[in-house]
Parts: sequence; structure tokens; C-alpha cells
Amino acid sequence: MAKPASTSFKVIAENRRARFEYEIEEEFDAGLVLTGTEVKALRTGKANIAESYATPESHGGNVEIWLINSNIPEYKQGNRENHEPKRNRKLLLHKREVNRLTGAVERKGYAIVPMRLFFNDRGIAKIKIGLGKGKKMHDKRETQKSRDWGRQKQRLLRENG
Repeated sequence: MAKPASTSFKVIAENRRARFEYEIEEEFDAGLVLTGTEVKALRTGKANIAESYATPESHGGNVEIWLINSNIPEYKQGNRENHEPKRNRKLLLHKREVNRLTGAVERKGYAIVPMRLFFNDRGIAKIKIGLGKGKKMHDKRETQKSRDWGRQKQRLLRENG
């Protein structure tokens, strides 16, 4: 029997540009391998995942998904046991999810985009990642041409009435 999806969670950090820059086709909830001071720093709510990304890497024959360039600032009361703010963090996913993500990234040109870092209803730090393709940006020269033509048309209508 499937467990009902929980809706109560506390958002720590959000990547607002993820849906703007990528067409997200599928979403996954993943756990994070964190140290004690990282969890305490997350509870202060000052983490940043806006410039981070996830990538599959092979370690000892196993493929793992790693979160790269996420920033969890140092915990102020952590003294010498503190963590490195921008270290790579391993994501915890089921094997079939890892295989699906790896296949999509390697064969189809998809990207694994971190979308939201949160604490679930049990107080465990999780990250929502999306599998998506980069959106095509509009050609700026075309919009420039149409804007210039619109101005010129208005000018001609004003002059010739």
C-alpha cells in the first residue's frame, strides 16, 4: 500500500529560476548526506541552491548523484568541527531513480536541476530535484527588428497623419 504524500514541510531554500530556465518533466525527492553542523546551519534557513546543479558520478563501480556548488554557510557555534560551505554532497535516491536520471542525462541531454531544499514533516532535510531540458531563448535580433519597425511605423503615422 502506497504511503500518502505529505504536504507539511518547511522550505529552506528555493531555486526560482529553475522553472524559468528549464522545462521540468519529472520531479524527485532525494535525501542529502549531511554532517551535524550542516543540519544546524540549515535550520537557520540561510542555504542557497540557486547556482547549484546535480550530476551523476561513478564511484567504485556504482553510479551516484552528487549535488555540486550548493552553499550551506558555516554554523556560527560549530568551531573547529565546522563543515566546508560549498562541498559536494551526495544525494540519496533509489537505484531505479539513479538509473533513470543517469540515462536521461547521458543519452537525451537532460539536466538535473535542484529546485527546493526543505525539511519534511519528520524534520529530515530533503531536496526536490527536477529532470528537465533547457528552454530555447528567443532570438534577440528578431525582437529588436520588430521593436524598431513598430517605432518607425508610429513615427510615419504621426508625420503623415
